[in-house]
Amino acid sequence: MNKNRFFALVCAAAVMSSLSACGNSSSAPAVSAPAASSAAASAAGSTARTTFTVGFDAEYPPYGFKADDGSYVGFDLDLAQEVCNRNGWELVRQPIDWNSKDMELDAGNIDCIWNGFTMTGREDDYTWVGPYVNNSIMFVVTADSGITDASQLAGHPVVTQSGSSALTALTDDPGDGSNDENLALAASFTTLDEVPDYNTAFMNLESGVDDAIAVDIGVANYQLKTRDSSKFVMLEKPLSTEQYGIGFKKGNTELADQVKATLDEMWADGTFTKIATAAAENYDAPELADMICYGN
Repeated sequence: MNKNRFFALVCAAAVMSSLSACGNSSSAPAVSAPAASSAAASAAGSTARTTFTVGFDAEYPPYGFKADDGSYVGFDLDLAQEVCNRNGWELVRQPIDWNSKDMELDAGNIDCIWNGFTMTGREDDYTWVGPYVNNSIMFVVTADSGITDASQLAGHPVVTQSGSSALTALTDDPGDGSNDENLALAASFTTLDEVPDYNTAFMNLESGVDDAIAVDIGVANYQLKTRDSSKFVMLEKPLSTEQYGIGFKKGNTELADQVKATLDEMWADGTFTKIATAAAENYDAPELADMICYGN
């Protein structure tokens, strides 16, 4: 054989061998595919819930508020803590601007709104757990005002919390005439002022900026007990009655069902009632125990 031809054949064989080796190298990752799947499964498993974030108004005693030592306490947070204890979650107590509660929930910054949150009139807006507390919206005035009935608030400035059910009761027009009496009452005020929290509302009342507060009865009772109660009077007739629930983002039934199942256990074994009784004592809210309606 010609030497040149022999050399060419040897070179061709070497090139083919190199290409074959490169081909085998490029297919090597396929061998590790099961390991990649295992890693993905591990990552998926790591998404199991470890925390539960409750959005609440930090100035809404006795349901959720900031204690003197800087910690966040309240009846609703005590219930949430026990729910977390039983599910192995860490409770994240997330104070929020109450007027921005829907934005916080929709953005996923919180898992639920749990803080004296009214279900009544909002039944279709959230996935709910509850009701668990019966509530009334009341008017509070100064003791020397001479006002004994809501009809006497005509010509007076009234204040309430932004985004509250009290504000809804005084401004919402469902169009069927069911709230016309409250709308007419609100129209008789010189102003219906909105403030971010009820501490500010009570300061407005004390300073004379406003002549009445529309406020949930539990919050009113707490404020009257912790302030100089001789300065204030709660009018006897409620503006409206309602019920509290725990609001989850619409459609988040999986988490809501898990929380409800835990609360059901707590109700059945008496823990729910024990927490309510302790909260009534710890947060100076003796009427709280009588307002509980869970399981009824």
